[in-house]
Amino acid sequence: MKQYIVDAFTGEPFSGNPAAVCVMERWPSDLSMMKLAMENNLSETAFVVKEKDGYRLRWFTPGTEVELCGHATLASAFVIFSFYEPDAEIIRFHTLSGELPVRKNKNLYEMNFPVDIYKEIPVTDDMEKAYGIRPVRAILGTDLVCVFNDENQIRSLTPDQSLLIKLDGRIQNATARGTDADCASRSFAPKLSIAEDPVCGSAHCQIASYWGMELGKRIIEAVQLSKRGGRLHCELLKNNRIAVSGEAVLIAVSEIMVDL
Repeated sequence: MKQYIVDAFTGEPFSGNPAAVCVMERWPSDLSMMKLAMENNLSETAFVVKEKDGYRLRWFTPGTEVELCGHATLASAFVIFSFYEPDAEIIRFHTLSGELPVRKNKNLYEMNFPVDIYKEIPVTDDMEKAYGIRPVRAILGTDLVCVFNDENQIRSLTPDQSLLIKLDGRIQNATARGTDADCASRSFAPKLSIAEDPVCGSAHCQIASYWGMELGKRIIEAVQLSKRGGRLHCELLKNNRIAVSGEAVLIAVSEIMVDL
């Protein structure tokens, strides 16, 4: 079985968010996929199987299967476009979050995701304790997004992982207005066995929607301020959909030798 390592949301090797992509002829057991994800120890390992009308796609962190992952979807599309269907105009993935089409636009891979519906919630003392700085605003959907005053606060965060776990939301995000983009963010996911997700595409289904409303803009340029860093191009579409685009770089191709 082939496994590809791809850095997503970047045009430079060893930055962005790395994902493993396994393209298979049949499905192994869930336990085998979980063990391989633990072995890879990346924030996401994607498993892809061809179907009549597209590809079935599943995502595993080192701790669990997830319902939506942006960077591993981008990485999977990069692999399919590059090695399996170079003449395709669109790749359709069937996932736990429904059908996710991906188009190639020059060096960008444009994913069509559902907007994450959220509501504003009170800022709490627990949020301040977890982040070490008190947010000025908080919104909750699938993920928690805490809004801070400026980008420097986002860069300086060293959150307490044990306290983050106690907060609502699958992923705990910190965001502020950016200096060279519309917004700057970081994403922490200790509930998924990921201390910090280097670049979180799925979180921007909520983050970009929020900043689009705040700034009155349909197109949001976003940066992630992890050590690896990354850039996302987001466009709010009709019918509660959002296009999240980014570049990708191939790092390695390997052969999985064990029988899954």
